[in-house]
Amino acid sequence: MRKLLAAFMTATLVVAAPLTAMAGSASLILDARTGKVLTAENADVLNHPASLTKMMTIYMAFEAVNRGKMSWNTPIVMSKYAASRPPTKLGVRAGETITVREAVLGMITKSANDAAAAMGEKLGGSESNFARLMTQRARQLGMSRTTFYNASGLPDARQVTTARDMSTLAIALMRNYPSEYRMFSTASFNFRGRTIRGHNNLMYRYQGMDGIKTGYTNASGFNLVSAVKDGNRRVVGVVLGGRTARSRDDKMAGLLDKYLGRASSSGGAKLVASVNGRPPVEVASAADDRDLPIPASAPRVADVAPNAPDIARSELSPQALGYLGDTVPQERPSALDAVTPAAKLTTSAKLAPAAKSLGAVASTGDWQIQISAAPSDEAARALLAQAKSEGGAALKSANPYTEAVGKGANKIYRARFVGFQTREAATSACDALRQRSYDCMLLPDHG
Repeated sequence: MRKLLAAFMTATLVVAAPLTAMAGSASLILDARTGKVLTAENADVLNHPASLTKMMTIYMAFEAVNRGKMSWNTPIVMSKYAASRPPTKLGVRAGETITVREAVLGMITKSANDAAAAMGEKLGGSESNFARLMTQRARQLGMSRTTFYNASGLPDARQVTTARDMSTLAIALMRNYPSEYRMFSTASFNFRGRTIRGHNNLMYRYQGMDGIKTGYTNASGFNLVSAVKDGNRRVVGVVLGGRTARSRDDKMAGLLDKYLGRASSSGGAKLVASVNGRPPVEVASAADDRDLPIPASAPRVADVAPNAPDIARSELSPQALGYLGDTVPQERPSALDAVTPAAKLTTSAKLAPAAKSLGAVASTGDWQIQISAAPSDEAARALLAQAKSEGGAALKSANPYTEAVGKGANKIYRARFVGFQTREAATSACDALRQRSYDCMLLPDHG
């Protein structure tokens, strides 16, 4: 009886294992100049990111500064909620302010949870709204298996990532914000008369390492993302689920020692990027730190809007609206029961020329699905092309379709697939896309 029970419990765990994140051992060493994975262990297995989460919070801060939504000296009010986040933190009292620069440096060196929560509230209006924006940006960068629920990495069973996704985020930070990325090499900074020292100990002793982030919770184990430059060679390493900080650092050092020399040392005008196992694509590059590849699955951030179909403007604070600018749809799509289907799409003239260039052929259908919105027709088409390549049989006969909404600076482009004959077919397509971590909205076809 005991053997039977043990066998049953084992089988149950095996079935349940893929559905939950564990503090399991995972690692990846990526040639940042070519996108080639030099070695990997459990690179796509879900784990908890812990404070690696702050890499995305910092990415969003870099983005907001570059867009002019805030400056390095913009004050951030420490709310009662942010101030109450458990250590580690800067220890700023509720009602006091810190600058954007102090918040970013606090997250980099001390992994300050209060600074992360305050930044999330500044950019998203609330930490929960900001977490949704973080997840949407993750999708646009090609991080298909990462979901964020807070800005700091404090324990949340739903907050998950993979070693591969973390390497993608590291590449995005270096490639899109090369000047700001240098802040990750900060060993200490002065904060109101105190010296805040960093604890990325491996960076201080491994030659050529210039960042980027450590992380730890009981659920995640000891995590580390590192970037190393050796002459023309550039690699990113990820280690998740270490048992101790020392063993994690030793594992990273050992992997770098073994595989750094295998990275490409050639630097040309073009680079090949493929961090997700997809066919490589060529991307133009500049010199020095700007010659890092963009993940093959990710359109450039400047070309893609935050995908927020589930957030109405009425739900966002003025700060959040200011951050998102013109990239959020101005209205929430109507509920299914409130939509009256208009004329069906029956001629190719109704397909946007951009969609036709993706190989779309017009077809009659009663249903359509929307996966995103973007500030340009080109960006919307890129999202549709990527989604169709990943959607499998459920999207085989679907037609990519972009729809312009708004005027002037407020103009956006909805990214949709049309031509589904039945609601069941459209639902099946949505299900397939959601399994690949896309947002998907079901709509009757109204031309």
